[in-house]
Amino acid sequence: MPTPAGHGETILVADDNESNRELLSALLSVEGYQVICATDGAQALKHANSDAIDLALLDVVMPRRTGFEVCQAVKSKPETRLTPVILLTSLNSDADRIHGIMCGADDFLNKPVNKHELLARVHSLLRLKHFTDELDNAETVLFSLALSIEAKDPYTEGHCDRLSKYSVALAEKLGLPEDLRVALRRGGLIHDIGKLAVPESILLKPGPLTPEERKIMEQHTIAGERICIPLRSFRNVLPIIRHHHEKQDGSGYPDGLKGEQIPLTARILQVTDIYDALSTDRPYRKALPTEKALAIMREEVKRGWWDGSILDEFEAFVHGHEPAHPAGSRG
Repeated sequence: MPTPAGHGETILVADDNESNRELLSALLSVEGYQVICATDGAQALKHANSDAIDLALLDVVMPRRTGFEVCQAVKSKPETRLTPVILLTSLNSDADRIHGIMCGADDFLNKPVNKHELLARVHSLLRLKHFTDELDNAETVLFSLALSIEAKDPYTEGHCDRLSKYSVALAEKLGLPEDLRVALRRGGLIHDIGKLAVPESILLKPGPLTPEERKIMEQHTIAGERICIPLRSFRNVLPIIRHHHEKQDGSGYPDGLKGEQIPLTARILQVTDIYDALSTDRPYRKALPTEKALAIMREEVKRGWWDGSILDEFEAFVHGHEPAHPAGSRG
């Protein structure tokens, strides 16, 4: 069965049997892949951590670290967890397959390896990784654009990074699942990306905005949602971007949502956003002390603006983890 040639992708082959390593290396090299070989599990993990590996072929039974252990270690690190792993094994029991799946393996190949099956599965997983890399690159561009907005105003330096960290910490305290914590980490960084559509004359205006200018500014939540909609991985981030300026009493924007109509993740970001704005320097005032900032937020809860239960949890967090932060934000 013909298979497309490789395009220079780097494949790690780990097997303690020299004949197996040489065979796999020869099959892959002919197809245009770069091959790095490891003679045991510890060496394989070292290569996975230090080299730019596009795919790993791991023998299950190896000295020092088994293929299961190497796979689990690779999949547990953010830097390498998207690297496809194929386990090579002569073990055929369901228990071994299940163990491999639990360790994060993307595929299995039985020994002795069939050449055509090997190349087909390698090609398929590398094609999937290519799509994943493109998605990762798109996310990186969005984060860079968000930081470019922040960089325009010295009073917003570090604002997005603090919101991301505050929001994730608060989500953990509230027991939110991993997917929503990831959404808050991303949302903290890019919640204001829609300000790309706001003229700098409005975005950086030192004084109060006119009603017309305020209307334009308030469109940034909708613009931000439109920018991020094409990324399917951002589906949990979109409600944060669109609704982080809603208020509990329905007086916020863009949709006038009330109470629990406002997504929980957006309510979390609201609280961290307001606190950071109050507790950092602004063009018109110095940063407020922690207790003063929290007192103002308490008054705003009474007015029906923010979620008081989330503020309770955030206040407890702030008292235990008060960071230094020199800047605030507009919007």
